[in-house]
Amino acid sequence: MKHPLPRILACICLALPLGFAPAAHAQAPVKAEQFTLANGLTLIVKPDRRAPTAVHMLWVRAGAMDEVDGTSGVAHVLEHMLFKGTPDVGVGEFSRRVAALGGRENAFTARDYTGYYQQIPSSRLEDVMKLEADRFARNQWADEEFRKELEVVKEERRLRTEDNPRALLYEQLNATAFVASPYRRPIVGWMSDLDAMTPDDARAFYRQWYTPANAAVVVAGDVDVAQVRALAEKYYGVIPARAVPARKPRTEPVQAGIRRIEYKAPAEQAYVAMTFKVPQLRTFEPSPEADDALALTVLAAVLDGYTGARLNRALEQGPDRVADSAGAYNGLWGRGPQVFVLDAVPAPGKTPEQVEAALREQVARVAQGGVTEAELNRVKTRWVAGEVYKLDSVMNQARELGSQWALGLPLDAGERLIQRLRGVTAQQVQAVAARYFGDDQLTVAVLRPQPVDKNRKPRAAPTGSRH
Repeated sequence: MKHPLPRILACICLALPLGFAPAAHAQAPVKAEQFTLANGLTLIVKPDRRAPTAVHMLWVRAGAMDEVDGTSGVAHVLEHMLFKGTPDVGVGEFSRRVAALGGRENAFTARDYTGYYQQIPSSRLEDVMKLEADRFARNQWADEEFRKELEVVKEERRLRTEDNPRALLYEQLNATAFVASPYRRPIVGWMSDLDAMTPDDARAFYRQWYTPANAAVVVAGDVDVAQVRALAEKYYGVIPARAVPARKPRTEPVQAGIRRIEYKAPAEQAYVAMTFKVPQLRTFEPSPEADDALALTVLAAVLDGYTGARLNRALEQGPDRVADSAGAYNGLWGRGPQVFVLDAVPAPGKTPEQVEAALREQVARVAQGGVTEAELNRVKTRWVAGEVYKLDSVMNQARELGSQWALGLPLDAGERLIQRLRGVTAQQVQAVAARYFGDDQLTVAVLRPQPVDKNRKPRAAPTGSRH
């Protein structure tokens, strides 16, 4: 089960030719602007006039990591409940109104944040801003509505996690790799916590974290900055200010020895996942921690950033191949501790132990022999290409701005990241390959496949799911 955000750089534009450079005629992007309303809410606006559409997103800096033991999954359950009404908007009416405007909408919950979005004709921006501000400030629902939606969330867990051996494996892996960090808990929640969850658990989380100073509105597309700011003041600026509760640090203790788990589940193939504790990027200023986080991101791309990268060539090709697939990615940044992951599916006749050894061997080869300038140039060229092509989507622009705000990063984080990655040297990549891949910071998880019931029917998607 891959984590999409940490892989943002390792997988960009894989089909682009090696010599790609930004087109001379490409339109220069307009810079985003950021404002803070009197009540503490952040507003970020990124004009893009190429099409008469706009994306409106509300980001709340509260996700699964802000939960406490016993209420895992409440951030995600609350996300569902935001669609259940306000004093002026009935159950399900929010989605119906957005659809009537010719738009589409949904929401998502992650470890670090929760997000809500609408993509609409830019002429209807005011309509969705009014709707979103209303439910952010005045969300309400009956207990019975909560109980019905909780069953939808439980069915999501059954479908996406309990029926997915790799998802179950990663739950166990996270719970083993992390001890104090709230990253040890699944975003969807443990089923026992969902069984015990009450309407007041969700209401308490809403009151605690859904406050203007803990939220950002991001608007990208065919818009005027001054007009968007005026609309934000009109609909969001009137929401009363409340203090954001102090957050406990919950610092992850240093791991001092290898951890191993085996997970048995009905599956067609075995699977191996290895996580190494690594530093994260907290600042773009040069520092040992930041330099190593960037070099680890380059290492992940050298191993698995394009077709024909090192893991593909060494593990997946040839008559003696050991893996059907193999991958690498680096966490880079987040509100909690990050890991570097190596994973693979053993080829027929090969064991998880052989795959684990082969993955570690490829990192050891980098540690011993380094990487070539050609490899570095290849991944760096693809990153630059990705920066150009992502501008084709206003949704991508809004998501990037919102997620970076939620992680405490500056507006120009994307540009600064590329600048810093361009400066990573072969020597730095070799150094981190030698520094972070010993046993002390390693957790290994192996999926041991059990017989699959061929007569078992797949579950249907839960009715009412927001995703």
